[in-house]
Amino acid sequence: MFLVMGITGKVGGATAKHLLSHGKRVRALVRSRERAAEWMDKGLDLVEGDWNNTAEIQRALDGVDGAFVMLPAVWAPSPDFKEAKGVIASYVEALTKTAPPRVVALSSMGANRTSGLGMITALSLLEQGFRDLASPVAVVRAGGFFENFLYGLHVAQGGTLPVYYNPTSRKSTMVATNDIGAEVATLLTGPMWSGHRVIELGSMVSADEVAAQLGDVMQHDVKAFAVPRAEWPAAFEQLGIPKGQTGPAEAMFEAVNAGWMDLGVAGTEHVAGTTLPRDVFAAAQKAATA
Repeated sequence: MFLVMGITGKVGGATAKHLLSHGKRVRALVRSRERAAEWMDKGLDLVEGDWNNTAEIQRALDGVDGAFVMLPAVWAPSPDFKEAKGVIASYVEALTKTAPPRVVALSSMGANRTSGLGMITALSLLEQGFRDLASPVAVVRAGGFFENFLYGLHVAQGGTLPVYYNPTSRKSTMVATNDIGAEVATLLTGPMWSGHRVIELGSMVSADEVAAQLGDVMQHDVKAFAVPRAEWPAAFEQLGIPKGQTGPAEAMFEAVNAGWMDLGVAGTEHVAGTTLPRDVFAAAQKAATA
């Protein structure tokens, strides 16, 4: 039995699917059984609880062979990242009291740094919090998700894909959530390790390459367009981030553009992604027209 957090999201869902495909039993901690009802039909063991409740996390950890944990995404975190700190504290206490045989944690490229990361700061804090756990820990530093470009299927009809990557020709680490799920499942079920591992996951890809592959799927030319820096706050507000609280999202993309999230940090392992952007776009387009 393996515990998977974030089962209703893309990464948690991909992890559960890969574990199930290998014939493994999966448990998930969910706030609402109704939201995760589809997983009950697939045989998952659902435990109702909250990521901020140590006792409920312990209940979900009881008897598992391994656990995959992640932080909920908060696009407008408090200045002191109290939301992330609360979840991390609950995780650390639960994983200390009910230590599973192995732990895999989702992090991000760049989380080796401690400042200037914007939203990624939460994952840097997660890595710091997990350093002294007794269980063997594997931290998966994933690149930017190809799925974050799926808006392109709707907005790129005119041939332009607006992005925050500048210049658009510069490559940074990117990966498909399916590849993250596959790697996490491999870590949970593969050979045991000792101590602390850090795996960089993804390949170096440019926004220009993503746009070209989107164009392949849409069957017309698509070019990446770098949104001017001065327009970022308004653009993020349109995505639902409250006015005046777009700074962490802006800082994250500034870190990407500065090269702080590139592959090759000393002391890390590297696993390349196998899913291409066009695969992600084609699958989403097929699902939308099914």
